[in-house]
Amino acid sequence: MSQGKSRISETDPRWQAMLARDPAADRAFVYAVRTTGVYCRPSSTSRLPRIENVEFFDTAEQAEAAGYRPSRRRAADQTHRAEQHRAQVTQACQLIEAAESAPSLNQLAEQLGMSPFHFHRVFKAITGVTPKAYASAHRARRVRAQLQQASSITEALYEAGFNSNSRFYESSNARLGMTPGAYRDGGANTEIRFAIGQCSLGSILVAQSARGICAILLGDDPQQLLHDLQDKFPKAELLGGDSGFETLVARVVGLIEVPGIGLDLPLDLRGTAFQERVWQALRTIPAGTTASYAEIARKIGAPRAVRAVAQACAANALAVAIPCHRVVRSDGNLSGYRWGVERKRQLLARESPVDGTTGQQDCAEF
Repeated sequence: MSQGKSRISETDPRWQAMLARDPAADRAFVYAVRTTGVYCRPSSTSRLPRIENVEFFDTAEQAEAAGYRPSRRRAADQTHRAEQHRAQVTQACQLIEAAESAPSLNQLAEQLGMSPFHFHRVFKAITGVTPKAYASAHRARRVRAQLQQASSITEALYEAGFNSNSRFYESSNARLGMTPGAYRDGGANTEIRFAIGQCSLGSILVAQSARGICAILLGDDPQQLLHDLQDKFPKAELLGGDSGFETLVARVVGLIEVPGIGLDLPLDLRGTAFQERVWQALRTIPAGTTASYAEIARKIGAPRAVRAVAQACAANALAVAIPCHRVVRSDGNLSGYRWGVERKRQLLARESPVDGTTGQQDCAEF
């Protein structure tokens, strides 16, 4: 609790901790200096202020809410800590990807010198997914790759790190959107319902597997959209949607017309572990705002992977539902979009509460 402007006693244990520059007190409180407008940790090596100018707060958040800003030293510490966390998460991702079987939360935390709770919180804050979800997505990607190469499905599953077939088959639909055999055969024996219609942005194709919506494609040529779906699932049984499916298509068209309403329908995401991390980050960008490719890269803990983020956006097959149209260049200008820059401009304009003609806004942190 803030001490307010009441006189602080020299016997106050917090003042004594400041005098001793006690690092053990850093988690207990911060002190703010009225004459400079900054706050510091008790262990700060900055010159000690006069006691009558000091105000105590339980947390840095309370100090900032009261109008104080972090000292330059503390701000540098926070930047260093953020960089350290990104490096630790990158290392954790590498450990997960190199392991034959998914390491446990405790194992990962121990290798990084963190508590399981703190590691879990930091990992999710940076990547947007839990360590377990990241490991599952990575192994699903390995299964996809192995199913194309291995001589048998069993071999593919073992190569991907599953110690028994049953463990994978229990969740194969969640991982692949279909059985391993069907995925290996290009969607053989799998039904995918689809419909092609028109919206204000041109032609639209909506497709749904048993797991959820697996494609929302935009374009000028309806036949080309169908070819794109066939290329993705060359051996699946593509079925024209019935009257019930038309209702689902109408909901998707509504999303195109008013992107900010969101789409409360299950999605069938099919991508690499990295792509799914990017797509999850895209879904956190609020309607009416934009983010740069560099911001997305930092968000998922891969600040140097800007080009890979752009490629993941281009690989997105769920227009608007995964809002890659909200990603712009660092200077705020629009760049490439799988379905055309003009469609991107129109989607942003529909979401923008300020500018109804261009839809361009400043890049936003999220």
